[in-house]
Amino acid sequence: MEFETVIGLEVHVELRTRTKIFCSCAVEFGAASNSRVCPVCLGSPGVLPVLNEEALKLGIRAALALSCEVRRSSKFDRKNYFYPDSPKAYQISQYDEPIGERGCVVIAGTSAPRSIGITRIHLEEDAGKLTHSPFGDASLVDLNRVGIPLIEIVSEPDLRTPDEARQYLEEIKSILQYCGVSDCRMEEGSLRCDANISLRPVGQATLGTKTELKNMNSFRNVVRGLEYEQERQRAVLMAGGAIVQQTLRFDEATGTTIVMRSKEDAHDYRYFPDPDLPRIELTQAYLDARRAEIPELPAQMRARFEQAYGLPTYDALVLTSTQRLARFFDVAASQAVDPKAVSNWLMGDVLGYLKEMGEDIDAQPMRPEQLAGLLRLIDDGTISTKIAKTVLRDMMTSGQDASAIIEQQGLVQISDEAALREIAERVIAANPKSVEDWRAGKEKALGSLVGQMMKETKGKANPQLVNRLIVDMLRD
Repeated sequence: MEFETVIGLEVHVELRTRTKIFCSCAVEFGAASNSRVCPVCLGSPGVLPVLNEEALKLGIRAALALSCEVRRSSKFDRKNYFYPDSPKAYQISQYDEPIGERGCVVIAGTSAPRSIGITRIHLEEDAGKLTHSPFGDASLVDLNRVGIPLIEIVSEPDLRTPDEARQYLEEIKSILQYCGVSDCRMEEGSLRCDANISLRPVGQATLGTKTELKNMNSFRNVVRGLEYEQERQRAVLMAGGAIVQQTLRFDEATGTTIVMRSKEDAHDYRYFPDPDLPRIELTQAYLDARRAEIPELPAQMRARFEQAYGLPTYDALVLTSTQRLARFFDVAASQAVDPKAVSNWLMGDVLGYLKEMGEDIDAQPMRPEQLAGLLRLIDDGTISTKIAKTVLRDMMTSGQDASAIIEQQGLVQISDEAALREIAERVIAANPKSVEDWRAGKEKALGSLVGQMMKETKGKANPQLVNRLIVDMLRD
C-alpha cells in the first residue's frame, strides 16, 4: 500500500520587544537564571497583567506579512496546565479569537510552487525552561523566559514532505526577519517548531492519526525528526498496526523519536477568557498604520531582482536569504555595469570570506558602492580579476576604496603592449620546450608560457593582452 505523508507545523516565535508581554521585566537572553522575573510574570496573588502594545504591533505586523486576515476584535484566554515551568499553572494565550486567520506562504515545493495555508496566528506568553540532570535525579527551572511575548503560527496540514517543511520554515523565518518582528535565532530559542505528522493511504480524504514532535530548534532536526517519524509510522501501518496519538521528542544523538506523553486535545486545557485582560479592539487606522510598516518582503524582492537585474532564480534566492545581504546587493547592482557580476562576487568571494571570518555582511566595513567600484576597475582593465580578489580582502578588512588600495600597493594592471612584448620575448627564449610543444599542437603549453609572463609581472599583466601577444609571436 502506498501512503501519503501529511505535515502541519506550529511555529513559536519570540517577538522583538525589550520587555515581556504583560509586565516590565527585561527580555535578555543569557541573563543569570531567575533574575528577570517579577510578581506579575510569576503569577503572584493579586497582580494584574497589562498588555505590551509593542508586542501587539509586532504580532499584527506578522499576521499581515503572512497574508492573514486580522481580527478587529480579539481576546486573551487562559490555557490551563500544570507543569514546573509554568508558575501560574496556566498560560495566557488566545483560543477561539486569535489576532490573525486564513493566511498563506508560498514555497518552491517538490516539483512546483505551492501555497501553504496558515490556519491562525495568535499571541501568547512563553513558559520557562527546564534543565534536566544528565543523571536523571534532578531538574532545574529558569523562569526568565516566562512572559516573553510569542506568536504561534499554525499551518494547515498542507505540507507533504520533510523538505517542504524546511522550505516553509525558512520562508517564515525570512519574512519575520525582514519585518523586524523577531531575530528568529533558533540557537537561542526565539524560533521553535512543533511538527504534526500523519500518514494516510494515497487517495484517502480523511487524515490519519497524528503524532507531534515537540520543540525542535533547527531546520536540520525538523527534517531528521520528520523523516524518522514518517518511516516509523509507515512500518507500523504496513505491519497492520495502529498509530497512537502522542507527543514525541526527537533525540539528536540517536536520530529517533521518544514518547513524552499522550497528546492533549483542546478540551484538556479548559480554555476560558482571561478575566484580567480587556478585549483588543482595533480601528482601521491602526491596522493601516501596521500595514504601512511592512517592507518589501523576500518573495517580492526575489521577483524584482530577477526582472530588474536579470538574475537567475537561484541567485535571487541566495541574495535574499537575509535582508542585509539583499540590500547590499541592491545598492551595488544599481551602480555596477553588470549586476550578474555583482551577484557572482557576492555569492562567491564575499560570502566565502565572511564564512571564513564568522561574520555577517554588516560586520565588515566595505560598502556596496565600493564593491561596484572594484568591479568597474576590472571592466576598464585597471586590474585583473586575480588582483581584484586580493584587493577585495583588503577592502573587507580596512573599508578603503579599491583605487586607494591599488595605488598604495602598486597593483595597477600592465597594459603597455611594448613593455609586455619585451617580457614575452624573454619568456619565449627561456622556454623552448613549451614553444616546441605549442607548435606541435599541445594547447596546454600556451598556459605555461602565460603563467611565466604573469610570474614575471607579479600578476599585474593584462591576461587577455598577454595571451594575444604570445600567440602572435609564436606564429611569426
